[in-house]
Amino acid sequence: MTVMPTGFHAVVTGASRGIGAAIADALAEAGALVSRLGRTGGENLIACDVTQAESVKKAFALARDIHGPIQILINNAGGAESAPFAKSDLAQLDRMLAVNLKGAWLCTQAAVEDLLAAPSARLINIASIAGQKGFPYIAAYCSAKHGLIGLTRALAAEYAGSGLTVNAICPGYTETDLVFNAIRQIVEKTGRTAEEVRATFAAHNPQGRLITPTEVAAAALWLCSPQSAAINGQSLSLSGGEITP
Repeated sequence: MTVMPTGFHAVVTGASRGIGAAIADALAEAGALVSRLGRTGGENLIACDVTQAESVKKAFALARDIHGPIQILINNAGGAESAPFAKSDLAQLDRMLAVNLKGAWLCTQAAVEDLLAAPSARLINIASIAGQKGFPYIAAYCSAKHGLIGLTRALAAEYAGSGLTVNAICPGYTETDLVFNAIRQIVEKTGRTAEEVRATFAAHNPQGRLITPTEVAAAALWLCSPQSAAINGQSLSLSGGEITP
């Protein structure tokens, strides 16, 4: 599948691993010029802490210097923490809002002038099914991801008359470090085996499995294609049927 014209500049945050890396790879294979942003930088990565305005400003300026104006932005950087609501403090809420919502806000503001100047452009926020329904013990994370979907809908409405479309992808439990870390924490707290915890996560998906990063990347690639021009303001569930419209 082609990503609009070959040579479009795509910026992917949280691109060092997992879903972000898979999306960056898919975009590059489809012909895009890809700027990969990661919190600490590294080989082929531009350092960017999406929660810090100055860091975002510098990272996007560098990406623009390397590949020119931005036509595709994938806001993928995020994180999750769990705790019973009564034991969740404001610091946890602040962290979840900062990395999952504020980060997308800052990165979008850093790119929006370019996106609106392009004849055709794409903004994709990687949210979660936790942005589409509630789950116990992750109230702060759910709040942030619901906010990200709200931001998606607001921007889609505001820019509907332009060549920019704005959508969210909402994966279920996915084969990423985030899920693997959650499994490890549950094992440590409960004494259950990793296999038992993984099976519990997989059971949320009616297909009885975890989603793969390449499946999320394929959805992102489709939303970046010319064929998706009519798709705007949507939150696409990748959950094997757990969440349906």
